[in-house]
Amino acid sequence: MVQFEELRLNLLESEKPLEELAEALGLQKMKDEVKELEEKTADENFWSDVENSQKVLQHISGLKNKIQKYEKLKGDYDDTLVMIELYDEEGDLDSLEECQTAVDNIKAEIESQTLSTLLNGEYDNKNAILTFHAGAGGTEAQDWVSMLYRMYNRWGERHGFKVSTLDFLDGDEAGLKSAVVLVEGENAYGYLKSEMGVHRLVRISPFDSSGRRHTSFASLEVMPEIDDTIEVEINPEDLTIDYYRASGAGGQKVNKTSSAVRITHEPTGIVVACQVERSQHQNREVAMRMLKSKLIEIKEREHLDKIEDIKGNQKEIAWGSQIRSYVFMPYTLAKDHRTNFESGNINAVMDGDIDGFINAYLKASSLGEI
Repeated sequence: MVQFEELRLNLLESEKPLEELAEALGLQKMKDEVKELEEKTADENFWSDVENSQKVLQHISGLKNKIQKYEKLKGDYDDTLVMIELYDEEGDLDSLEECQTAVDNIKAEIESQTLSTLLNGEYDNKNAILTFHAGAGGTEAQDWVSMLYRMYNRWGERHGFKVSTLDFLDGDEAGLKSAVVLVEGENAYGYLKSEMGVHRLVRISPFDSSGRRHTSFASLEVMPEIDDTIEVEINPEDLTIDYYRASGAGGQKVNKTSSAVRITHEPTGIVVACQVERSQHQNREVAMRMLKSKLIEIKEREHLDKIEDIKGNQKEIAWGSQIRSYVFMPYTLAKDHRTNFESGNINAVMDGDIDGFINAYLKASSLGEI
């Protein structure tokens, strides 16, 4: 039947991109590496160095995950091709929509995995730490921070990432003055690093009784989470550590003791804080990881040779570095000013549908256009 033949030809267009994806991933090379590493784990001396053995096992797990994702995609491609041909022979038009959905999913997954091959930066595979700050504008700007906070939480949920709040400061009347969240998952930083910058909101403010249009700004800083596998030397004498009572929601146990921790790195003026863990020790550990991540991010951004080269009070994001506008009135549009990618479905965007923006940035970046 014509409909199934068109669908079959549409799917066959993905055959070459699928082969190119295997090459870009280095599929066979990954399989060879897994085999080689697994042979090493059988050596009786392998487990004598616990720290190194854990790193190797994590690396094997990561490689296997990439191999399995590709092989599942290839399997889905083969199965869908057979399904289309089978339904075509039977003349089963009721299954046409099912086949169309399968083809669309395969094409989307090929694009997604192809884009992931662009994430080859040193820290792209790390978790991401997002820090939100309200710009000038009081309650309106603070409400905008809470909207962005929700948007990235929803994006994380869509992709199966674990999103947890590390620190927050409630707004005066509504919203948030600032917040810090951790997004945990493969390539979280590689995807979210494109979101760093100033985000602009244009809407009729619900906090303005006159119903006037307001423009608000919020900054988003994105850092890779630096774990214990990367050594970062920090002189303890350079740190000022303050303990205080956690604020906001969290239960009486959180607020009764001075469990929240604020760490200031005196040479740079960087301040990090954590208040959501139950113990002072846990909050201090999280805050130290945040500090290491921040120092690494600045080092990379400023192309410095070592952490000690970071001088002066660091400005996180210049307010002139506006990357995206979200317009609710007089029309609805979200537009990225770096790639010109845009979406008219502002509600979907605020519900976390921002893959189009991220993918457009990754493509432009790979072509040297950004």
